[in-house]
Amino acid sequence: MDIQHLVDRLEDLVDEGRHLFGTKFTMVDEERALEIIDQMRISVPDEIEKAARTIQQRDRVLAEANEEAARIVQQARQHSEDLIDDQEMVKQAKVRAEYVIEQAKIEADKITREADEYVMAQLSQLEQQFAHTLDEIRNGIQIMQYDEPAAVEIEPAQQSVDLERSDISPEPISFDRPAQAPASSHL
Repeated sequence: MDIQHLVDRLEDLVDEGRHLFGTKFTMVDEERALEIIDQMRISVPDEIEKAARTIQQRDRVLAEANEEAARIVQQARQHSEDLIDDQEMVKQAKVRAEYVIEQAKIEADKITREADEYVMAQLSQLEQQFAHTLDEIRNGIQIMQYDEPAAVEIEPAQQSVDLERSDISPEPISFDRPAQAPASSHL
């Protein structure tokens, strides 16, 4: 299953959860959330397998380029051996063979460079997808761990004090850093 689809399902699960009136807390079905996370763990190796296939493609392209270069070199050598009869022709054949060899090396280097760029682009894209997915997982974990409502009874006298201090806003959650416990957590 696609990792992005699983992340969407986890997000839907949070959206479907029951919101506790007057708070930012949401209750979610723990069993469904854990099931989605288990499927994510299974899906990640599939993404790694895709990267391995990309590397195999690169290696195949490099092998084909090397075979082509060897074939061209062999043809150049054979051609130069056929022209040995005449010294002038031998000189020309050597020059031509060196040129063909050089061109084959240049072509092989070009194919290798393009294959490496392709693999690097694929791996970079995969890294971005993993980073995005990891951020979403961390945010989901943070929401699941630190936004769980605690059943606390407040005495009437304390309620009035809390209402007077309602102008103090909680520290906002930053989604740009890894999940961590809030500094002022009393739970």
